[in-house]
Amino acid sequence: MRPWPVINPAFWFVLPALGLIVLFFFVPVLAALVLSFSDFDIYALGDQSRLRWIGLDNYLRLLHDPLFWQALKNTLYFAIVGGPLSVTVSLGAALLLNHRTLPCKALWRSAMFLPVVTTLVAVAVVWRYLYHPRYGFLNYALAWFGIDPIDWLGDPAWAMPAIILMAVWKNFGFNMVIFIAGLQNIPQRLYEAATLDGAGTWQQFRHITLPMLAPTFVFVAVVTMIGYFQLFAEPYVMTQGGPADSTLSMALLMYQEGFRWWNLGYSASVAFVLFVIILAGTLLQLWLRERTSRP
Repeated sequence: MRPWPVINPAFWFVLPALGLIVLFFFVPVLAALVLSFSDFDIYALGDQSRLRWIGLDNYLRLLHDPLFWQALKNTLYFAIVGGPLSVTVSLGAALLLNHRTLPCKALWRSAMFLPVVTTLVAVAVVWRYLYHPRYGFLNYALAWFGIDPIDWLGDPAWAMPAIILMAVWKNFGFNMVIFIAGLQNIPQRLYEAATLDGAGTWQQFRHITLPMLAPTFVFVAVVTMIGYFQLFAEPYVMTQGGPADSTLSMALLMYQEGFRWWNLGYSASVAFVLFVIILAGTLLQLWLRERTSRP
């Protein structure tokens, strides 16, 4: 008779956490996937006999829904413009705060990280005042240069750039801390040797700092891309997707379809299309990183 396999005692310590992950993550995801192949709505919620399985109809409906394509375009615009801008601002702030001669580094780091932990509702109240077309500070500053006031949140051409500006200010502190940790792991002897060889500041940044920060860049780029593709809170609080759907994101569309119009099956299909897009973007970034790192 074969003996029972010996189970590592550590397994019993992680079992409760694994059970919670399965119960509150994998089961809801699987249920949402099944839901995306149905026409589950508010009527089916009250009477299960109204539930019908419609296969890929929800996904085919997305292809002919102009609102979906508008939301996809807005989300791509936000991620492609706001993502690199946020990473660039984060890196610049990290380089500044990591400088040897900067006094009160801890104070500056705390001040720049403060927007990350500030509630979005409070941030939205302040930024809506800054964006006010008549009394806002931004238009007041533009008046110094003779520029006419801009309706930042009411003009479809300016609403998304305004959301991007606020999102970059709100989120850059998180990546800044990660970049600071990466900068502090670069050996100082490399900069000392480069200085002895006559390398300038730009040459040191290009040939030492950027290559040594490559793993940090990959992590920051992937996390930022995933977060920016899930754009929801900023337009929900600031514009409700307007004006003229110019700030409507895929996550906001998913919310509206699911919890405003109760088209839960259709909403689930939007969620899984967004999941596929994020997964493809993540794999593409990892592939590009692996390809560029090869000698």
